[in-house]
Amino acid sequence: MRHEVIVGVERRRHWSDEEKLSILREVGIGGATVSDVARRHDLTRQHI
Repeated sequence: MRHEVIVGVERRRHWSDEEKLSILREVGIGGATVSDVARRHDLTRQHI
């Protein structure tokens, strides 16, 4: 799992296109819901 420490004013995180696709592909695997995947990656459902 990827963890980031946010220091200072910058709060936006950046993912490559491949990382984004990888996160999306997790939905449905083993019954994983959007909410499950979002929690796993410290995101909100809306981000997915």
